[in-house]
Order: sequence, then C-alpha cells, then structure tokens
Amino acid sequence: MPEEKEIKQDLIRRRMRRRQKGQSFEKVILIGNPNVGKSVIFGLLTGKYVTVSNYPGTTVEVSYGNISIGDRNYTLIDSPGVNNLTPMSEDEKVTRDILMKEDAEGVVLVADAKNLKRALMLLIQLSEMELPCMLDLNMEDEAKARGIEIDYENLSAMLNIEVVGTVAPQRKGVSQLKEAILKPHSPSLVTRYHDVIEEYAKKIAEMLPEAKISRRSIALMILSGDESLKEWLMTNLSTEHIKSVEDLRDEAQSKLKDPISYLIGNSRIKLAEEISGKVIKNNITKAGTFLQGLNRWTMHPVLGVPVFLLVIFLFYEFVGKFGAGILVDFFQDTIFGRYLDPAIQKSVKALLPAGFFQDMFIGRYGLFTMALTYALGIILPITATFFLAFGFLEDSGYLPRLAVMSDKGFRLLGLNGRAILPMILGLGCGTMAAMSTRILETTRERVIATFLIALAIPCSAQLGVVFGMLAPYSLRATLWWSGCIFFVLIFTGYLASKVIPGERPDFFMELPPLRWPTMGNIVLKTFSRIEWYLKEAVPLFALGTFILFLLDRLQVLGFIEQMASPVIVSFLGLPAETTEAFIMGFLRRDYGAAGLFDLARHGLLNENQIIISLVSLTLFVPCLANFFMIIKERGAKTAVLMMVLIIPFALLVGGILNLILNRLL
Repeated sequence: MPEEKEIKQDLIRRRMRRRQKGQSFEKVILIGNPNVGKSVIFGLLTGKYVTVSNYPGTTVEVSYGNISIGDRNYTLIDSPGVNNLTPMSEDEKVTRDILMKEDAEGVVLVADAKNLKRALMLLIQLSEMELPCMLDLNMEDEAKARGIEIDYENLSAMLNIEVVGTVAPQRKGVSQLKEAILKPHSPSLVTRYHDVIEEYAKKIAEMLPEAKISRRSIALMILSGDESLKEWLMTNLSTEHIKSVEDLRDEAQSKLKDPISYLIGNSRIKLAEEISGKVIKNNITKAGTFLQGLNRWTMHPVLGVPVFLLVIFLFYEFVGKFGAGILVDFFQDTIFGRYLDPAIQKSVKALLPAGFFQDMFIGRYGLFTMALTYALGIILPITATFFLAFGFLEDSGYLPRLAVMSDKGFRLLGLNGRAILPMILGLGCGTMAAMSTRILETTRERVIATFLIALAIPCSAQLGVVFGMLAPYSLRATLWWSGCIFFVLIFTGYLASKVIPGERPDFFMELPPLRWPTMGNIVLKTFSRIEWYLKEAVPLFALGTFILFLLDRLQVLGFIEQMASPVIVSFLGLPAETTEAFIMGFLRRDYGAAGLFDLARHGLLNENQIIISLVSLTLFVPCLANFFMIIKERGAKTAVLMMVLIIPFALLVGGILNLILNRLL
C-alpha cells in the first residue's frame, strides 16, 4: 500500500496549489478503456445531476459532476474512453488534452478486471505523466466467473497506488472507491526504453515548457509521431524550437530500424505482462468455460445468424406485439377512453365557452385529445418497451458482437462494423445516433452514417408504431416494408460510398463478455430514457398539434392537402388525410407514425396503403431535432443537401412501390 506520509505530503501540496488559485472544488479525472463501465461508475459517484458539454474546440462531449467525500468537494470529469494516450482518434486526443490542461488532484483509472494488462498499458502512461492515480478494477464478478483471481494487495504494493474492485450494476465497491479518491498517489512504474529513445526523450524534454504532465511523457509522444501535439507546441514554443524538436525526432528514428512508436508500445506491453503475470491466477471453471463457449457461438459465421434472427424476433414480439398491441390498447381504451378523456372534456367544457379555446384543447387537433393521447397513450408504452429491450441487449454485451458480425456487410457501404452502433442507437433516437457518429474515425464515414440514419433508420417510437401497424396483417406486409427499407439502405449506402471521397480505416473492437444483465440497472436506465423522452417529445407533440390546429383553423391545412393531393393521392395512392402525418413527421417522426397508426385503427388504410405509407414515412425527412443535430455535427450545407435529396427520394420510392403493389401484383 502507498506510504501514508508520502500521500499526506502530496495532498498538502495539491491543496495549497488549489487554494492559491481560489478553487473551491478539487478536480478528479475519470479515464478508462471503452466498454469498462466508466460512465456507470461516474453516475454512481456523482448522482443524477451532471453537466454535459462539448470539450472546447471539439465535437466530443465531456461530463462533469460534483461529489462530496467527507469534508472534501470534488468535480469529477468523465473523459471519453481510450485505448492509448498517444491519440489515434478525436476521443483519445480530448482525454489526453484533459490530462494536460486540467489541474487535477488525481486520476481514477477504471479498468476491466478481466483484462488487467490492457489497463496497465494506460497506467504506465499515467505514471510517465507523473499523475497521482487510483485503479478501479470493475466487472469483478465477470472476472471471477471466468476463473480470474487478482491479488489486489500485491498489485497495490507493486504499483504503489490504491487498487479497488467494483461491480458497478450492483454498486459493489463504490464506497471503497470513494475512500481511494482521498488517497491518490503517483504509480511507481518505470519503463526503460531503448537507449536511443531514452537519449532523445531527454533532449526533447529539456526543450519543452512546464505542463500539467511531465515533459518526458510529452517527449515520448513526440517521438511516437503524435501530430496532435502540433497545436500545443505552436502555442508554447517558437517556430525555431519546434523545428529543432522535429529534427531530433527524425534523427532518433534514423538510428533505429523499427518505428519508435512500435518500440515504445512493445516495452509497455512487456511491463504490463510482467506485472499481470505476478498478480493474476486463472482457475477456469465450468461456468467460465460455458460463457466463453457462448461468446464464440454468438459470433460464429453460421451459428451466429440464427441467434441474431432469434434476438430480432423476440425484440419484435416484445415491442411490436406487447408494447404496441396490448399496452397501447390498455392505455387508449381504458386509461384514456374510460377515465382521462371524459374527465378532461367535462372539465374544459365547464371552464371554457365553445369556440376557439375549447377547440384548441379538446377539438379534433386539441392539445388534450390529440397531443396528450398520442404522446402518452400511443407512443409512451411503445417507447418504454423498446427502451427495456434495448437496455437488455446493451447490458448483455450483445451489441458489440453485432458490430463484428456485420463488418463485412458494412464494407459495401464504405463503413466498417463500428457503424452498426450508431445505426442501432438510431433505432432508439435518430438525434442521439447522429451525435454518436463521432465514434467513427473519418469524416467520410460520419457523413455516410449520418445520411443513412436520417434516411432509412426509424427511431424507437416510430419503429414501435410500425410494428403495431404491421402486427394485425400477414407476414407479407412486414416483409415488404422491411425489404424495401433494407434495399434502400444498401442501395443508397453503396452509392454514397462511391460518391463521397476518402478512405475507410481498419476495424478493431474490444468485445465485452456476454453477461446476464441486472434488471435493476436496466429499469433505472429505462426510466432515465423515458424521462428524456417526456421532456423532449411531449412539448414537441404539443407544438405540432397546435400548428395543426392553427393550420386547420386558418383553412391552410385543407389547402396543403389539396396541393399535395396529386402526390399523396394519385402518386402514392394514399388518402388525403395522410398529408397530416407527413407534415407532423418533420416535427417528430413518431408523431407522424402515430398519425398513420390512428388512421389504420379507424380503417382508413388497407394493407397495401399501410405498406406504402410506412415505407414513405420511414424514408421521409428526419425529425426537426435530428435535423438540427445534423446541422450541429455536419454543418448547415450538408444538412440542407441531405434534406433536398431525401424528400423527393422518399416520395419516389413510395410511388414506385404503389405501382408495384397495386398494378403488377
């Protein structure tokens, strides 16, 4: 364990420095590899109320939250997940910059207890930066299930820092982690590199200014060819000094056969393996063997396909049949039809005279009779069941496996398997999915993925309504809808990959093990997402309904329906009333889908019209929130261009489908 005297001296120095700067909160930085439960740990430490904002000069979001431990107040910074602190992506650059710029009291390294070596690779770099740390080995239960036992006491003594084991979903070990935050200490890891690297690291370090991390660690990044440091160097050094640093780097590389980055990485790997070999004991159990076998089975090129189809079928049954069928009927017929609607209408009629304001609340496009019914009676039960099912897949570790299995397919679209994660997230919310395209490495990939999400990926509420509309009909309807959307996705993605310039990077992904999710954690996340839905969707539903009410009151809606009649009625073969659904689909895709759902329930759409309307609306413009997110992420020019392409294309596909279904079949 770290010496108490040294810890106290470090704390005193940091507290004095913080007081001199007038800071009331000490800063602690949370870092870790992707998929280690870092964000869950952050949530458990900070609670519900956090601030999320883009890191200055980037599109990467960073979370900030406050935590009190005893008489100490901390601001916890949740950095993006990284595999290396010599950046290879924007996320890694942001995390490295946070370490370089923030005056932190300590760093909490959250690691996967099953993969200690990978965590030690980061810890070695933190040690070179001379940052005080503590190590949290999360997913301790999964490590034990695999027969992996870690000697925590020996590991802590070897590293000279606090080491804690946690199981985030069960909140196990969180109190011990809080205690460890009070005692950060610099790791005692010394990595000896090739003599040439050590010689030139020293020369370069002597030319660098003081920073929040050691000059030696910055010198090693420079020798590794880290171009992302260029901006920092230009800010802190003269052009002449930068040229001298680059000359030293090139001179060092000329004296070595292998790339310096390879030699540095190899030395770190050897040290990580040496340490992990001394503290890890493997006892392979039957449970561990079974889980490993199941992991391989789900990724098998042949056996993985029926597993995938089974998952999709169960997903459909739970969301489409139970959520959009049983729950929607219960909410609409019982809760709203029997209790809420009669009570609301009676109250409004008693308080307001007949006319404008009464119609605004309980008329055909009333805020209560339409907005409240759609938002809570139709969409809420569908959204809730989707979020529950999605949370189960998310926590089970199955989603990353889909990425690996789908990599070959995504290559046709100019993407790689990592793109399936934004695509699947788009099934929850297109707005969040557009934002999540940041995980893709190149601008080309981000543009293609954003376009495909906006065009052909239905959000959770819309997808749930689609399932609900298709459920009463034959399998033919479902196959036509899904087949058209899939064909459009492949066709447009292939064209985009040929038109948009750029290269596709190689694909690597760390796979978490399959696990049985903790239902309490799934329910907690579901409630959080439902809360987000209610805060964002209900006001937009009210706004959309009010716009419809005004358009109807001013007789503009009838004019729009008449103008759109040649397209909607003649070309798509749909009733004129569906124009409302397309108009509202721009405010909220799920609102437009709910409009179609309502028309279908009243028998205004036959099976062919349901297929055509669902395909057209699915491919129609993204919702307003998604459109604004595309502007934010890709720029106004790209967003407008996507809209200009999507609108006529969606109508064209709907018209062709109408021709095929009604004339050729």
